[in-house]
Amino acid sequence: MDPLEDVLALLAPTSRVSSGLAAGGRWALRFPPPAGAKFNAVQRGRCWLRVDGLPDPVRLAEGDCFLLTRPRAFTLASDPDLPAEPAQPVFAAAVDGVARAGDGDDVLVIGGAFSFAERARALLLDSLPPVIHVPAGAPEAAAVRRAVGEIDAELRRRPVGATLVAEHLALVMLIRILRLHLAHDGGGRSGWLAGLADPAVGAALRAMHDRPAHPWTVAELARAAAVSRSTLAARFKEVVGKGPLEYLTEWRIELAADRIRRGGETLATIARSVGYGSESALSVAFKRTTGRTPRTYRGELTRPG
Repeated sequence: MDPLEDVLALLAPTSRVSSGLAAGGRWALRFPPPAGAKFNAVQRGRCWLRVDGLPDPVRLAEGDCFLLTRPRAFTLASDPDLPAEPAQPVFAAAVDGVARAGDGDDVLVIGGAFSFAERARALLLDSLPPVIHVPAGAPEAAAVRRAVGEIDAELRRRPVGATLVAEHLALVMLIRILRLHLAHDGGGRSGWLAGLADPAVGAALRAMHDRPAHPWTVAELARAAAVSRSTLAARFKEVVGKGPLEYLTEWRIELAADRIRRGGETLATIARSVGYGSESALSVAFKRTTGRTPRTYRGELTRPG
């Protein structure tokens, strides 16, 4: 598995496709901050997106979509300067899966939300910009547009299993948006996602994710990346923001924490599975990374309330 697959598998994303929005004339709806990530796609017409904390609104044309990665309120509108009404009552009054705003239906927007398991913000969302805008004209956006079109078709025709199919297509769209972001922006300025876009760092990341329990050395990782030890160490630190072995430790702890959350395994078994020879060795690394021991962490998970 590659690192992106590993992280998404760990975070177990689920999607929920909401009612469509048909709007026309002068209209503006304000949406509350999403708990995970939020997406919208413009199937017809044009509108504006304004996100709290960002200085400039984004013009959305037909075929555009965006992914909102921060828990920030946002507004969709015909004019970014219009006062907005709350979106929740409008969507609560949706008929046949379509909410209506303003006067007319020259704009059609479909959307939904992604929920993630624990640690999503630290592992994925914080490494992304607050908004990823995918313009319809971008050549690489064709795959995203296909997924959006298929979601729209499922929701309009409502065949058997339409909601489930639409939600799975939304997850496909999420992965395609992340791929597009990697291709265009190199995953951002720093972090493991940025490392995937760097040939040497990406090779080292894939080696560690492929065999996290292996006793890697920087020299071994450099050979896997086909660069010198010093080049890998410097480049990894520059791009990811930490050394390769520090990253490896943190990833092992993420894997261990996930297995603890799932339950059913002894700490000694978990320790061996992620590259530690004993429970005590795992405990030292776990506490150094998270500030608590594996036993304390397990106890917190089982504590009522």
